[in-house]
Amino acid sequence: MEDLKLCDSDYKFMMIVWEHAPVSSGGLVKLCSEELGWKKSTTYTVIKKLCERGFICNEKATVSVLVEKEQCQRVESDYFIERTFGGSLPRFIAAFLGDGKQLSEEEAEEIKEMIDAHRKK
Repeated sequence: MEDLKLCDSDYKFMMIVWEHAPVSSGGLVKLCSEELGWKKSTTYTVIKKLCERGFICNEKATVSVLVEKEQCQRVESDYFIERTFGGSLPRFIAAFLGDGKQLSEEEAEEIKEMIDAHRKK
């Protein structure tokens, strides 16, 4: 799973790809220029790199997703919680809710439902 980690710039690039795929490589160059301030050569370099890593494919100048956004988010979340909180989800939640941050009733209920569903597994 570690191979699904992305650096910040690659993650921002993938956010554009996930939102627009399948997308022409030329269209992706335009989007990256507008949203990231990248030059054409930078975009094509990242396309090549992420194709080699198996995140996307570029066939007939059309970029498609091979790794879904949720897969990367799980890896990033696990890495962050492990590195920052020693893998402790309760410590993460305590830090998240620190400084008086409030959850809405809807958020609290959604979290409760997720915990209940996880317990049933």
